[in-house]
Amino acid sequence: MTPSPTASRPPSGAVRALVLLGVVLSAFNLRTAVTSLTPLLDLLGATFGFGSTTAGVLGMLPTAAFAVFGVTTPMLARRIGIERTALLAMLLAAAGLALRALADGVGVLMAGSIVALAGMGIGNVVLPPLVKRYFPARVGAVSTLYITVLQLGTMLPALAAVPLADAVGWRFALGAWTFAAVAAALPWIGLLLLARRGLHGARIDGPSTALPGVAMPQAGRAWRSPVAWGMAMMFGTTSLITYSMFTWLPMLLTEAGASAAFGGTMLAVFSAFGLVGALAMPSIAVRMRNPFVVVALCAACHLIAFSGLLLAPLAAPALWVLLVGLGTGTFPLSLTLINLRSRTPSGSAALSGFMQGVGYAFSCAGPLLFGVLHGATGGWQWPFAMLYGMVGVLLFGGWMACQPRALEDGWHARGP
Repeated sequence: MTPSPTASRPPSGAVRALVLLGVVLSAFNLRTAVTSLTPLLDLLGATFGFGSTTAGVLGMLPTAAFAVFGVTTPMLARRIGIERTALLAMLLAAAGLALRALADGVGVLMAGSIVALAGMGIGNVVLPPLVKRYFPARVGAVSTLYITVLQLGTMLPALAAVPLADAVGWRFALGAWTFAAVAAALPWIGLLLLARRGLHGARIDGPSTALPGVAMPQAGRAWRSPVAWGMAMMFGTTSLITYSMFTWLPMLLTEAGASAAFGGTMLAVFSAFGLVGALAMPSIAVRMRNPFVVVALCAACHLIAFSGLLLAPLAAPALWVLLVGLGTGTFPLSLTLINLRSRTPSGSAALSGFMQGVGYAFSCAGPLLFGVLHGATGGWQWPFAMLYGMVGVLLFGGWMACQPRALEDGWHARGP
């Protein structure tokens, strides 16, 4: 099908502004299903009668969903276009958040979480190639913006969860974020309407034009790339550490003698210090040929923070949480490197899908294993021993990912 002259025009400033709004609002919704739940696990466990193993499974669901949809989203985007895929992501997020708020048992709570996290997993993958396509000259600035908003969407639900549950009940505390997901769907609907009318150069790609080159031959070749494997290891260990903290930090602090509200506040503080990395890391990464020194500094922050949380959790909890939050700076670094270690939107989508699919698959057992080790030993020594080991994997993966080379390098020489 030949595009009309109107549709073939480059997108106007109005279209790019609409896409930017969609990217920003979608980014806000990529973690709300996670951090609105974990501060309430004790309350929900008492309500529905589940213990630490089920809490660990709930903590594992985000990374498991993100892994599955990290692998499948590039194929979905090729079939329906990345703009329609972004719309689908926010519709699924809204539906799942609403269903979870209506839960009458653990089964519905998990089902709603899975649907919401499916949408968020799709959104994780499509935002980097959208930035690459619509803002190729401003990758660093737009990445900074959307990663910062993502961190805000991580922090605010954690901060509000317990106060909202105390004031109006846990159902509203979980379901209030549905409205944010619905709002994030509106710019993509607006873009679809503009494209149908051929206005402002808007175009929604379909099967013949969406992300050319993200067919299985190109996406499959990511499995042979040391860049892709390094990024998957760095991203996966960062996610394992992050989601272990999301799931267990409030309980660790309450077992040490703090209140549930304090645990939720510290989880919000953990997310807030992730903002430092979100604000700084993209601009640092685009200026450094090899940012491995940043990975090493993040690893050092983790090691100090884990030692403090294990040995004296309430001696300086804000400091330990600050350091582990700074340590997760390898998360925005990974997202920024997607576009710095690829040459085209198709390469960006392939790398994004591989990094997040493999990385989240690696990390999904983290929260569950952390909880199983805690339940089996009655202490936190073995769970933190696991995290210490993950810091070594983080350093090795970061060393591979930070080498100045692109995903597409060598593809033509190697062939399909």
